[in-house]
Amino acid sequence: MNESESAADRAFRAEIRAWLEANLSGPFAHARGLGGPGREQVGLRRELDGVIGLARRTGALGDPLLRDRLTRSHLGLEIMRLNAMRTMAGVAAGAPGPESSISKLVWGTWHRELGELAMDVLGAAGMVADGEPYDLNDWQRLFLFSRSDTIYAGSNEIQRNIIAGRVLGLPREARP
Repeated sequence: MNESESAADRAFRAEIRAWLEANLSGPFAHARGLGGPGREQVGLRRELDGVIGLARRTGALGDPLLRDRLTRSHLGLEIMRLNAMRTMAGVAAGAPGPESSISKLVWGTWHRELGELAMDVLGAAGMVADGEPYDLNDWQRLFLFSRSDTIYAGSNEIQRNIIAGRVLGLPREARP
């Protein structure tokens, strides 16, 4: 904290620290399967590795557009890992920065896109359930359930409004 930091800045930083503590530890994080900041990254890495393996098995790696999307997914996951490290360093120093505000937005969007990529790798076979009455495989479940990542714990629209107002200092959107 420096001399020029306002009371509003200090209050905002305290709010972010409280949010991070509530969401990255304790019962809420355990219920979401986080159990700690690194655990989520491990699960996402497994999913991405699984989609890459699926692309190898189905021959989808021969499609340059799918190869490009797989590469972008790999890079996106690495960016999220580095951002998580930067966020944790800020929390440890007592002053989380704006990177903590973008994590949920980036993560939810990345995960949804990974689900879409998995279905594209599967091709037409992804549109058919494995059994009756509606037995989904792991990739179909990833596609369907990752859609909710951009909704729960604050929709992407809400996250963008938080970033615009609190991080970038933009005025609120005018209401009719």
